[in-house]
Amino acid sequence: MSYSNYDKVFKQLSVKPPKLQKYKKHNAPKARSCGRSLKRCRRCGRIRAHIGKYAIHVCRQCFRDIAVDLGFKKYG
Repeated sequence: MSYSNYDKVFKQLSVKPPKLQKYKKHNAPKARSCGRSLKRCRRCGRIRAHIGKYAIHVCRQCFRDIAVDLGFKKYG
């Protein structure tokens, strides 16, 4: 199970409604008000390596792809 999506088990439990309800009740991700999991990449949804400076909100891998389009230059 990944942090992006916890409902992969729904397909298996769809034939057992009581167990599905219990699974949803106990395994749903907690609603968060702060922390790393709220800052996601706008392009790919990755949580780690987030760049929020200048209100970019992308991960470093996506930033490398679109940096020239945004007007950043590589020095060196």
